[in-house]
Amino acid sequence: MIGEYNTSREGIILKEYGRNVQKLVNYIRTVPDKNKRTELATTLIELIKQLAPVAKEAQENPQRMWDDLYIMADFNLDVDNPFTTPDRTILFKKPRKMEYPQNNVRFRHYGKNIERLVKEAVKKEDPIEREEAAIYIGKLMKTFFSAWNKENLDDSVIVKDIGILSQGKLTLSLDKVREENLFEKLYREPRKSNTNNRQQGSERGDNRNQRSNRPFKKNRHQHRRRDQ
Repeated sequence: MIGEYNTSREGIILKEYGRNVQKLVNYIRTVPDKNKRTELATTLIELIKQLAPVAKEAQENPQRMWDDLYIMADFNLDVDNPFTTPDRTILFKKPRKMEYPQNNVRFRHYGKNIERLVKEAVKKEDPIEREEAAIYIGKLMKTFFSAWNKENLDDSVIVKDIGILSQGKLTLSLDKVREENLFEKLYREPRKSNTNNRQQGSERGDNRNQRSNRPFKKNRHQHRRRDQ
């Protein structure tokens, strides 16, 4: 007998469960006794849990597996469902539209998190802690702007923007910022130069040369002439 081609077979409704599960669902629909159908459907659910990889995600939500069973049966399955029997309309239900945050960002090149940090810094009562927080925020702002615009941002602009975002509650001395370079960008520490490695390598080379320049040591056991 010539084997069947998939193009001539009945279509699979849920391909992730495979053709054999679809055949078992079709068989369960033909069983005349409802109790027997329910028993077979329950057994099939347990079998799917062991065989179908997709069932591993659905085990935390057993109702989903029963819903899939009804979908594979084209919603023509009369069994005692332990859950609410699904309706055909669930196949045509559109996913809920993803909601995006509607908060306006004052300076997009800094990002929303900078505004949140400013709000937290304003809450600090200790003037020293507030100033330290403002300096750290300034460093972040300079780093973020460089990543956004690939240009260097003048410290005066950062001091001004911090004042705007904090509504004048965070103030820094521009002269102090420039003199002490307080807004130095937050970069990773540069890797150590290879100068030390070169020096160590040259020292090892010198040691080798020193060993090679040692006078040649004659063999203690010189070969005697055979005629002696």
